[in-house]
Amino acid sequence: MSAAAHTHAELMDGVYRYQRHVYDLTRKYYLLGRDRLIEALDVPAGGTVLEIGCGTGRNLVKAARAFPQAEFCGLDISAEILETASMTIGRRGLSGRVTLACGDAADFDPQALFGRPGFDRVFVSYSLSMIPEWRRTVAAALAAVNDGGSLHVVDFGRQERLPRWSKTALRGWLAKFHVSPRDSLRDILESESRRVGKSLTFVSLYRGYAVYSVLTKP
Repeated sequence: MSAAAHTHAELMDGVYRYQRHVYDLTRKYYLLGRDRLIEALDVPAGGTVLEIGCGTGRNLVKAARAFPQAEFCGLDISAEILETASMTIGRRGLSGRVTLACGDAADFDPQALFGRPGFDRVFVSYSLSMIPEWRRTVAAALAAVNDGGSLHVVDFGRQERLPRWSKTALRGWLAKFHVSPRDSLRDILESESRRVGKSLTFVSLYRGYAVYSVLTKP
C-alpha cells in the first residue's frame, strides 16, 4: 500500500472509529439507490461478487440474501469498519459465503486478496466520493470484472436539478464527512467503457441527487 493510501486508511479509521456503530442507522436516509443497485445485480447461480468500499457490510448482507447461490467478497481500506462488517456478517450467519479483506481500492490484486482472478459482478456504492484516487479505482474495478460480467456504481450526482441552496447545503454537509461528489464521474465512466470495450448505462436519480451506472463487458 502506498504512502498516500496509508494516510487515507488512517483518516478513514479515524472517521469510522465511532461512526461505524451508528453508520447504518444514519446513512439509510440519504444513501439513495443502494437497494436498486443490489436488486439489479442479477447474479447467476454460482456467481461471484465483489463490493469495493464495503463499509459495515450492510450491502453485502442484503446482496447475499438476495442471491443465496452466489459467493461474495468485500474490500475496504479501513480496518476499523471491517471489524463491524465482520461482526455483522457473522451475526447473519453468512461468514461461510462472504470474505472480507483490507486493501486499497485504487490498487488491489483480487487473486492475492481473495484467491480469485476476477468476479462476475463488481459494485461500488457511495465509495468513489470518499476515495481520493477514485479514477484509478474505477479502472481497478473494471480490471476485476470477468468477461461477460458487469460493474455497478451508485453515488452522489451533480444535483443539477435541485435548488441551488439545497445543493450548496448538501455539499457543505457532505464535506464534513470527507465526501466529495464526483461531477466528472459520467465522463470517466464513458472514457473507461470505451477503453475496455464495455457498454455503459448511466441514469440520473432523484433530480440528480444520485447517479446509477452499469458497465457491461461483452
